Amino acid sequence: MSRAASAAAAGLILCLTCEQLARYQPGPGPARRCPRCGQRMHVRKPDSVARTSAYLIAAAILYIPANLLPIMHTATLVGGEDDTILSGVIVLLKTGSWPLAALVFFASIMVPILKLLALTVLVLSIHLRWTSPPLGRLRLYRLVELIGRWSLLDIYVLTLLVALVQLRALATVEPRPGALAFAAVVVLTLFAARSFDPRLLWDVSSK
Repeated sequence: MSRAASAAAAGLILCLTCEQLARYQPGPGPARRCPRCGQRMHVRKPDSVARTSAYLIAAAILYIPANLLPIMHTATLVGGEDDTILSGVIVLLKTGSWPLAALVFFASIMVPILKLLALTVLVLSIHLRWTSPPLGRLRLYRLVELIGRWSLLDIYVLTLLVALVQLRALATVEPRPGALAFAAVVVLTLFAARSFDPRLLWDVSSK
């Protein structure tokens, strides 16, 4: 079965900012710029796999303290308590707030680990040069982009809870190192998804 020629092989290049399609002439010289928006244009994102791998490794390392270290300290008239993400979910379950507990569990624990696993599979498929049809992996990448929109949802929920607590003068809430580690995981996974070039999937499968 014949394979369709790629745009790069046909001398075409796509601007990832405004999606303008332009002619591309390989060779030395200044970087090609988009005739519409002026942004730099690349046949493939520079060092895509290396950057994505670096972000993934850093995010995987920080995922451990993000879940083991407390994310906030709650001080009341009767004492204080440190809570991790999981202990916070358990407290919400015990108080009957199971929809909020499910929301925090999904956004804080499931979304980051799913993104880490999915992006790892995509990067490994490039490193190992999988020649199977890339449609399934492309759908996986689209799924990563989709669930990435939920990455900051639990931060919004936590902010709302803190505001409610402060307004009712029931307690004071202070952030702890786990919150910083978790925020770093969210940002690093976003960078990893952003730096990955899905066109590489087609390049590998066509060779």
